[in-house]
Amino acid sequence: MFIAGNWKMNTDVRSAVALAAAICERVAPSTKTHVAVCPPYISLDAVGRAIRASASPVKLGAQDMHFEQDGAFTGAISGAMLASVGCSYVILGHSERRQFFGETDASVNRKTLKAPANGLIPIVCIGETLTEREAEREEEVVGTQVRAALDGVSLTSADQLVLAYEPVWAIGTGRTASPEQAQAIHAFIRSLLVEQFGEGLGRAIHILYGGSMKPSNAPELLGQKDVDGGLIGGAALKADDFLGIVAAAEAVSR
Repeated sequence: MFIAGNWKMNTDVRSAVALAAAICERVAPSTKTHVAVCPPYISLDAVGRAIRASASPVKLGAQDMHFEQDGAFTGAISGAMLASVGCSYVILGHSERRQFFGETDASVNRKTLKAPANGLIPIVCIGETLTEREAEREEEVVGTQVRAALDGVSLTSADQLVLAYEPVWAIGTGRTASPEQAQAIHAFIRSLLVEQFGEGLGRAIHILYGGSMKPSNAPELLGQKDVDGGLIGGAALKADDFLGIVAAAEAVSR
């Protein structure tokens, strides 16, 4: 299981460090679940220091990166910069990046190919809108996104890649895909991973659910065969809620 917190554009440096410290304090070294927090850029260094000081197994992640290593890209952050502050993961292609910042399947692919060069594990996001879901096009949309994002990607280990299915209609809306809906799409994504990477790797890659997971619905969602964790938004901003989801993942892993 893998639980990652996407803090989005929330917290300042002080509150980010406090939140990270509260999470690290209660994630034991013996925890089987992989745990990561992804604060805003300005807090990455400070949160990374807090994580290292706690000797916690919690990992640091970023919310995006540019596909170039350096250059005249005002306001952008490179993978090398993220690695320099201790990031292990980077979220790529989040629906909000696609919706508000013009992210495309092609740019997600370039970033996905670039991340490993900096020692970063990409958390590649895919998912359909409400209009696409109501038109029963979710497999068509998700399939296109997965194939495009992973074009040219090769793996030697399943832990070099994470996918996150986030039904856009269930992000920040309070709506959640039913466990059955989540499992159906996760199983479809799994089939695409097996098709590209083979049975062994394809079945071992983590596929996270990223649509309004919270402590109350986490056990049922995480209990689905192909749901390997969660990319958590709102619930990641409260230590108790986030840790409740981690606890649910732990229970499923036993």
